[in-house]
Amino acid sequence: MNRPNYFNVIEERLNLLAERIKSRGRLNMLEFNIHAESFYQHFLNELYGWVVLNENEIKQNAEAIDLVDHTNKLILQVSATASKQKIQSSLSKDSIKNYKGYTFKFVSIARDADELRKETVKNPHGIAFNPASDIIDKNSILSKIRGLNINDQERIYKFVKKELVNEIDPLKLESNLATVINILSKEDWNKQEPVGEVNSFEIDRKISHNILNSSKILIDDYSLHYSRVDKIYTVFDIQGSNKSKSVLSTIRQEYAKLKVDFSDDKLFFEIISRIQEKVLNSSNYTTIPFDELELCINILVVDAFIRCKIFENPKDYNYATS
Repeated sequence: MNRPNYFNVIEERLNLLAERIKSRGRLNMLEFNIHAESFYQHFLNELYGWVVLNENEIKQNAEAIDLVDHTNKLILQVSATASKQKIQSSLSKDSIKNYKGYTFKFVSIARDADELRKETVKNPHGIAFNPASDIIDKNSILSKIRGLNINDQERIYKFVKKELVNEIDPLKLESNLATVINILSKEDWNKQEPVGEVNSFEIDRKISHNILNSSKILIDDYSLHYSRVDKIYTVFDIQGSNKSKSVLSTIRQEYAKLKVDFSDDKLFFEIISRIQEKVLNSSNYTTIPFDELELCINILVVDAFIRCKIFENPKDYNYATS
């Protein structure tokens, strides 16, 4: 089931962002807040279907207002501080009178706001504001995401994953790759074709030959892990496990089955999807975070592409064996 996997990644990265904002705030390092404000501008648009713009880009240091949505008539303040005094100060600014007919929303990007919603605040200019519904925090955001349909949840997952990138821990990556390789190697395949020598070749020419326009991004990103995968394969094979043969044959067989119905980029991404599904459904699966599993599968499929185990090679293709 992808729904809990999507939610887990979103929840993990929003919590990490909040903790980093709080931690850096204690060190008086506030430049991170600017980047967080920019993230939330686009994130809220994705999540709620708003059309918020950064008011500070239009009007330098706009008082009490960070984001504005003229389409839905919303003004938003994005803050790492969640306090009654912060909201009270914003609602009291004279500049807010310029937004008659708008609704004020307070977005707490670092701290829970459950208690804040119970507060009664003064609203001298009478702008629309209901603390119970117009105060947004991480928990209310996650609650909304949890209730989304699977397609919308996947869309938010992809956005958050792209915007809030986790740095790759090389040691953890190697361990997870080994786990995935071990899972695939234990699958029972009756007709495994022999896997020959590892080939190095002109990757770009093969990408062009197979019309892999979108897939090129993944291949470029993950081809740098070729030597890491090769090292893991070598260690396993020295032990007599012959896992490289089993893993590469698994990926190649999925490619052979899928190429009947798919081609180009659709074929590449369908291979990734099927291998991912095979791992998740395996009785040998050792749980790792979903986004880390996805990363490992991407690397393994790109590695199989580099080793000439999937997709066609160009005519008169020159390669070296190692």
